[in-house]
Formats: sequence, structure tokens, C-alpha cells
Amino acid sequence: MTATANEKTAETFRSLNPATGELVGEHPVHDEAAVNAAIERARTAQIWWAGLGWKERKVRLLNIKGALTRALNRVATAIHQETGKPVADAQLETVLAITHLDWAARNAQKVLGPRGVFPGIVAVNQKCVLEYQPLGVVGVIGPWNYPLFTPVGSIAYALAAGNAVVFKPSEYTPGVALLLAEIISGVIPEEPVFQVVTGFGDTGAALARGAVDKIAFTGSSPTARKVMAACAERLTPIVAECGGKDAFIVDADADLDEAADAALWGAMSNAGQTCAGVERVYVVDSVYDAFVARLTARARTLRPGEDRTAAYGPITMPGQLNVIRRHVDDALARGGQALVGGADAVKEPYVEPVVLVDVPDDSAAVCEETFGPTITVHRVKSVDEAVTRANATPYALAGAVYSKSRSTAMDAARRLRGGMTSINAVIAFAAVPALPFGGVGDSGFGRIHGADGLREFARAKAITRQRFAPPMNLTSFERTDKDMAKLLRLVSLLHGRRYR
Repeated sequence: MTATANEKTAETFRSLNPATGELVGEHPVHDEAAVNAAIERARTAQIWWAGLGWKERKVRLLNIKGALTRALNRVATAIHQETGKPVADAQLETVLAITHLDWAARNAQKVLGPRGVFPGIVAVNQKCVLEYQPLGVVGVIGPWNYPLFTPVGSIAYALAAGNAVVFKPSEYTPGVALLLAEIISGVIPEEPVFQVVTGFGDTGAALARGAVDKIAFTGSSPTARKVMAACAERLTPIVAECGGKDAFIVDADADLDEAADAALWGAMSNAGQTCAGVERVYVVDSVYDAFVARLTARARTLRPGEDRTAAYGPITMPGQLNVIRRHVDDALARGGQALVGGADAVKEPYVEPVVLVDVPDDSAAVCEETFGPTITVHRVKSVDEAVTRANATPYALAGAVYSKSRSTAMDAARRLRGGMTSINAVIAFAAVPALPFGGVGDSGFGRIHGADGLREFARAKAITRQRFAPPMNLTSFERTDKDMAKLLRLVSLLHGRRYR
């Protein structure tokens, strides 16, 4: 059951294949009244959904996972048609969404269910219980680059926590969202626990201003600020993932073949349209030339296109072509060199691989999110310098370190500012449902995935129950000086000693 199936609107918009320009679908533009109606339906549905309990919700979510798995090729085709990415990449995206659904379903009760908490000596007469209750209705505003995997990182965890969800997908990929809604309603026909509203920015703003209990947003930092401003009207909390400018560090002892292959995949896959993708590479001086030779040789073999043999597809959002072109032109104008590609690599709707070197640190290609199949490579004296330069940006989402030294790699991984780091791999954390995903600074705040992601969509509830009368009634106007003296002696005994 989706909002689009129940609300009539006069205005519609078209979803196009970005590679061919062909019509994929036509969808309604939902206005504020339609969005609010969906939220109201979700409010009623959530009460029913929460009332099912942990075990029944788990079964339903596992059945959604099963239905999504059986529809994998159909879903991947929809992703391919609306984003232009290769079918194999769309299949991989669907597989990742399936694994996250599975983890959220199987772990929700363990993470969020009631558990006892030791009360401490002072409150020893109290029985303490901590549990996590559903927020209610969660609004999800999703992106176009990973139109299934990214929003499922919020949707699955919000549903597992007992919430209902109203999802506003990108106007570039509404068909994927509606297919997901069809799958979910097939498993849960009783109530609209998951609904989709379609449209442009005004539809998303209406969702953010609506009577939802939390917003999960993925998109650009400027848009996140607008969503936060809308949420502020109702003091609605928000979890925001706003992209990145992720760095890839290559130590002197790294396996250069593996590092070059991983850096290229991190930078060029999905046409570089990955929030946690590689945009900057910092290579220790002694292996810089050898690494660049390997990277450029591989990059020259890549070809964008719509056919099955293409390495990656088109730029999904046409306006991003201007950003990519501006970054490349600025880098070249300021003394950078294009070892692969260059100013003429941007050819609508495709961008050929671009590898830039000698690019100043304050150029747009180094400071701003490019979101295209481009990469800048920088020579550094040491891993320490690489970490310092990698951290010199407002963005802080993820990163990668290639080194054969476990201690060096772990130290650099910890010092890289951001929410996730992969060692001798790239973007590996996204495939691990138990790990939290999220950024710092202009990359956003809050976490999806893992136990932290489940707690993001629940509120902690603390309950105390007095088991027996306290030996000292300290919270009464009948409290005596003798009671206080006993308390102070006890506190002194427990906490007054010196520690080494």
C-alpha cells in the first residue's frame, strides 16, 4: 500500500533513463496534503506494527528479505533503468540491501529489547530496566545514486525497531522506491507500514515539516541544512548523511597492484557517484611514481557506457556534469596535469575517467565533493603527512589505508577523521551490516546500520521499580541528619580513595 496508490494529484513528472533519455515511468507530484495524509495513515499503521511484537516483526521482515531476493533481477533492472549503472552493479546493490534487511530483522530484539541494569549501591533497592521504544513514524528522504541500498539502511532498521516509514525517494529514481513498496505490501498487506510519496524538493520539505518523529536524510550538505531548518519547526530530530571527500592513503610498503585496483574501483565505480567513494589519493614519495603508473594504466582501460561491457554508466543527475567540468577545469587552470582524461572527458551523459596530479590542495577538485569518475593523486613524505592533509577538509565520511604494517595502518585508520576506514580494501564497511555508517562535519551526523543504526530509530526508556523500602529515605522531607551522615560515610568509603 503506497501513498501514490491512494492520493490523486493533477501534476505528474517523468522518470527517464539517464543513458538513453527513454521514458521509464510517470509519477504523481505529492503535495503537502498528500504527504500529511500518508503520515496519518502511517501513524495508525505503526500502532498495529509495534503491537505485533519482536518475533512477528522479525518474521515479516525476513519474508520481505526473501521476496526481495526472489525479485532481485527485477529490482536490479529498475535500478539500471533509472540510474544507468550497469546491471551487475545494480545486482550488487540489491544484494547489500538484502543483507542489511536480514541483519536488522535478526538483531533488533537483542539490541533494543528490555534488559536489567545494575542500580548501584545507593539505589540498591531499585529494580532497573532499560528498553528501547519505537519513535513512531520515520520519514526517509533518499538519494538517487544508490536508490535501494542507501535508503534501506534507514528503512530496514526503522521498521525493525517498530516504526512505520514514509519514504520520499529522489525524483530521479521513484520507480525503484515504488517497486520496494510493492514488495513490502505483498508481505504486509494489513496496514501501510511503508509508504512512498513522490515529487521534488517541495514534497521532501513537506515530509520534513510534517508530524513525523524523525527524518533520515541522505543528500548534499546544502540540502541537509534546508531539511534541518524544516525539521526545526517541530523540533524533529534528524540523522543526516551528506557525502564526502574521502581519502585513500598508500604507504611505502603497500601492495601497489592491489592498491591501484582498489583506488580505481573506489573512484570510478558507479561513475564516481558514491558518497564514500575515493576522491583523493595520498601516496608516500618512494612509491608514488610506481603507483601512478599502475593506476593510470588501469584507468585507461575503463569505458563508460550503457551496454553490459561498460565499466560504469552515465552521470545520473544532469546538473552534476557542470560540477565535474568545473572541478577538472579549475584543477588544470591551477597547474594540475591530467594523466588520464582531461577537460574533454565530460561528454553528456558520460564522463570518461580522469586522473589528475599536481593539483593544489585549495582547488575545488581537492576541497569540494566532485561526485564523478575523477581522482586526484598527491605525493607525500609520510603516512603522517597523508593523514594531516586528508583531514584538512570539512568533509569526514570515510577513507582507506593500504599498508603491510598492521600498526601503521591501524594508527592511520584511527586518526583519519570520519566515521569509517577500510584497511587494504575500499568501502568494505558498507558490506558489514553490524558496523555503523555515518560521518562527521559536513558529512553529517548520526549513524545508520548496526546496533547504532537500530538505536537511531528508537528512544531509550528507563524504568525503576522499588523492590523494598530503602534503609535510608533520602528523598523525603522526613530525612534526618543521621541519614545524611550515613550516606556521606558510604560515599566516602566507596569513592574517596586515591587511584593510581
